[in-house]
Amino acid sequence: MSLLSWLVPVALGMGLVGLIAFLWSMKSGQLEDLDGAAERVLLHEIDDAPLRDRNDRERTNVAKTRSE
Repeated sequence: MSLLSWLVPVALGMGLVGLIAFLWSMKSGQLEDLDGAAERVLLHEIDDAPLRDRNDRERTNVAKTRSE
């Protein structure tokens, strides 16, 4: 019986922590757009260049458009 009187408060405390984490994620907007990231991955143009090269190309494109 003493084990049960220890486990019930622990289980209730864990449930409360989970509920608080869920409410925090709802309030901070973590669950706003669940399908958006998945669709962006599938529909975005695939560019396998490393980030450094991609940033250099973007800067070059911006410089070209500004000079025109």
